Amino acid sequence: MSKLEPGTYFMQGDEASVEGAIHAGCKFFAGYPITPATEIAERMARRLRQAGGVFLQLEDEITAIAAIIGASWTGTKAMTATSGPGFSLMQENLGYACMTETPIVIVDVQRSGPSTGQPTRAAQGDVMQARWGSHGDYEVIALAPNSVQEMFDLTITAFNLSERYRVPAIVLSDADIGHMRGTFVIPEKVEIVDRKYHTKPVSYNAFAYDENLVPNFPKFGQGHRVHITGLTHDISGYPKTTDAKVHEALVTRLVNKIRLHREDICRAEVINPHADSLVVAYGSPSNSVYEVVNERADVGLFRPITLWPFPEEQLRECAAHARRILVLEMNMGQIYWEVERIARKSPCEKIELLTRLGGDVHTPEEILEKLA
Repeated sequence: MSKLEPGTYFMQGDEASVEGAIHAGCKFFAGYPITPATEIAERMARRLRQAGGVFLQLEDEITAIAAIIGASWTGTKAMTATSGPGFSLMQENLGYACMTETPIVIVDVQRSGPSTGQPTRAAQGDVMQARWGSHGDYEVIALAPNSVQEMFDLTITAFNLSERYRVPAIVLSDADIGHMRGTFVIPEKVEIVDRKYHTKPVSYNAFAYDENLVPNFPKFGQGHRVHITGLTHDISGYPKTTDAKVHEALVTRLVNKIRLHREDICRAEVINPHADSLVVAYGSPSNSVYEVVNERADVGLFRPITLWPFPEEQLRECAAHARRILVLEMNMGQIYWEVERIARKSPCEKIELLTRLGGDVHTPEEILEKLA
């Protein structure tokens, strides 16, 4: 059995992510078991063989991300899964994947930190690590699911965006969403994006690009010569580390190929966009807000589904109508600073943060009390 047939299924969020990956065409998974993402590796070990792919358990997360980068350069859609401590170990190779424009998907099922922290409890402490964890200037795409359905859907979306823009894409889940059990629907038609390949013969510039700023991919074994390096390189792929203009042109393109396509990448869920009070929440805490907005017509929800790049245009529109903004996070404030930066130019009178640490999610009662 390869892809599951269209229909309704009951699974854990981590398991639904596996089915999304297989549906997207993932044929290689490398990883190291870590709570609360282990269920992804466990199901991949069974399902990927059925789908004609390869599962590889490695000694740590450094080799896991290195393996999927190598697999991707053979033309294979590749993925790994981890949690905070393992995600930290991946950061150098995450930067390498950005520099070499390697499409890969990382599912980070967040848990409480710092360090080993609370392995079995949910948190949202990896948000800024996803954006700034590696050194230098670069862009990634990070998506934040809040349901079993979105663990399936957004894993597919991560593969699609990664392939389209040749960039690492991160599914930034958390322990509650990963371990949540529920139904999800596989529709009859699912959009799947495959990478665009070079069609020219041997003599070509491997990193030449068009108006989208995204180079086509070489096909190994079919006469395409390419030099792959994390060093500064020109469009031929060969190092040019002392040329300031080459470095500026390269890094600017790596950043702009994401920033200039924000309209295609960014997405958010908005309820009551003209509400007097606006709650900004993502992941697990956002589920508590649905009850609040059902009870209070003067309260709206802005849920960024894309965390990076942040959907600031959509938030700016909502902030223009809000008197007050309340940001919910299972950390000491990370997305809050993005919201504050965007909303401070609006007529909004108050921008507040309501944090929860230790693994317990915000309750509707706590949110209502804060909004009283």
